[in-house]
Amino acid sequence: MKRTEREIRTVGIMIDLYCRHHHGRDERCKRCQELYAYARERSLKCPFGEDKPACLQCRVHCYKPKMKAAIREVMRFAGPRMMLAHPILTARHFVDARRGPGRPRATG
Repeated sequence: MKRTEREIRTVGIMIDLYCRHHHGRDERCKRCQELYAYARERSLKCPFGEDKPACLQCRVHCYKPKMKAAIREVMRFAGPRMMLAHPILTARHFVDARRGPGRPRATG
């Protein structure tokens, strides 16, 4: 699985954990679905491509402030719970997060 695909899967699982606990739903509510779609779009359009660093370490912050605050809230809640829910995916995320900032891919 490519790094971008894995990151999208990870953020989806984190949003699901958050939504289940905070909104009491087995499926994502409209707000959480919109957040997932936004995060997915941002990951797919990242100028660093497969060499992208963890968003926290990135030089290019592409999230709008409102969405950045929403994903931060999700990660703050779901991050500690991911180790129990998906230990291998969590370990891969930590390894990926330790990578330094990459170089933007050429456009055009």
